Amino acid sequence: MPTRRRLLALSALAALGPLAGPAAASDCLRPLAPELAGHDLVLSAFAGLNPADLWDAHAHLIGTGAGGSGAYVHPSTQSWLAPIERLRRRVLAVAACVDDVPEEEIDRRYVERLRLLLAALPPGFKLLLYAFDFAVDDDGAERPERSTFHTPNEYATAMAQQFPQHFEWVASVHPYRTDALARLERAARQGARAVKWLPSAMNIDPASSRCDAFYARLSQLDLPLVIHCGEEMAAPGARQDAFNNPLRVRRPLEHGVRVVVAHAASLGHARDLDAGGRSGDGPRVTAFSLFERLMREPRYEGLLYGDLSAVFQRNRTLEVQQALIVRSEWHPRLLHGSDYPLPGLGLVYSLDRYVDAGMIDARDAQFLDRLRPQHPLLFEFVLKRTLSVGGRRLSDAVFHTRPFFTRSRG
Repeated sequence: MPTRRRLLALSALAALGPLAGPAAASDCLRPLAPELAGHDLVLSAFAGLNPADLWDAHAHLIGTGAGGSGAYVHPSTQSWLAPIERLRRRVLAVAACVDDVPEEEIDRRYVERLRLLLAALPPGFKLLLYAFDFAVDDDGAERPERSTFHTPNEYATAMAQQFPQHFEWVASVHPYRTDALARLERAARQGARAVKWLPSAMNIDPASSRCDAFYARLSQLDLPLVIHCGEEMAAPGARQDAFNNPLRVRRPLEHGVRVVVAHAASLGHARDLDAGGRSGDGPRVTAFSLFERLMREPRYEGLLYGDLSAVFQRNRTLEVQQALIVRSEWHPRLLHGSDYPLPGLGLVYSLDRYVDAGMIDARDAQFLDRLRPQHPLLFEFVLKRTLSVGGRRLSDAVFHTRPFFTRSRG
C-alpha cells in the first residue's frame, strides 16, 4: 500500500472512536429514554402500520467465533500491516457497540445489543439476520483466505430459534459448492426466509449456467434470493467486482426466482452489458440506472424487488434517494432494511443535506440526531418514514415486508 494511503487509513482509524458511535460505551445497553420512545415523530412513524408485518429485511449477524458461534473474520482485520482492513473491523465494532468488550464476549454482546433494541420496538417487529458464506473458488473449494468474514447458517438458525420473538434468518449458500443443493434444502427445512449472496466477495457469477440447478430449486421452494448489486465497500473478499452488475441477475429471474437487489443497486457503476455486444465491454453507467432498466421490464414484475438498506446513507446521491421516494409504483416492490450495524455509525449519515433539500424539517433532523446513537434501528426506520419529496413519502407497503418472506412454498 502506498505510504500516503497507509497514513490516511491510520489517521481515520485514530479519529473514528469519538465520532462514530454512542456518546459512551455504557449507552450501548441502556434502555431507550421515554422522551425518545414517546416522541411525536416516532409515534407518527408507526401510525397506520401493522407491527407484525414490520420485518427489517437486511441485518447482518457478525461475530469473531471466539464465543463458539463458528463465525470468522479474516486475520488481516487485526493486523497493523493492513490498516484498511483493520479500519473496516473497527468501523463495524463501533457501529455494533462491541468495541469495548473482550474478544470472547463480542458475539454474545452483539446479539444482546440487538435484542435490547428490538425490545424497545412494538411487538412483532423483527430482524432478518443474515448468514454469510465463505468465498468459494471455481473448483468448488472453500477459500477462507479470500473471505472478509463468514457467518455460518447454523449460527443464524440458532439465534432465530432461541429468540423467535425478535429474529428470522436468511441463509447464505454458495452455488459452486459440491453440496450446494443439500445445503439449500437444509436451510429451507430450518426455516430460512431467503438466501443471500454478495457476488464480488464470494466469487459468484449470477449469470453463470453453473447456478442453474440452484436457481431451479430456489424457484421450486419459492425462496427469494437477495443479491448485492453495485459497489461493495465493507466486504472486499474475492474482489470480483464485475459480478455485482445488476444485469447479471436476469438469469435467476428467467428461472422464476424472486430476486431482491440489495441496496437497490444505489452505489457505484457497472458495464452496460446490453450495449457491449459479444465483448460485453459496454460503457460504464450507474448501477442504479441498470436496476431501473430491469424494473421497467414487465416480465420481471412479481419477480424483481429491491431493498432500501444503506440507500439513505451519505454516499448515495440525492437524485437516487428522491427517485425511490417519488416512484410510488415501485413501492410494492421495495423492502425496508437497515443494513445493521451500519446505522450505528453516525459518520455515514448527513441529515443536513435533507434539510437543505427540503426533504425533512430541521427540528426533525435534530431529534433524529439524538435518536441515532441510542437506537440506530429506530432511527433508520423513522428517517425513512419522515423523508418526503414534494409531499410524497415511501408508502406503507415498503415497510410491510413480512408477507413477502412468508409466502407458501412448493
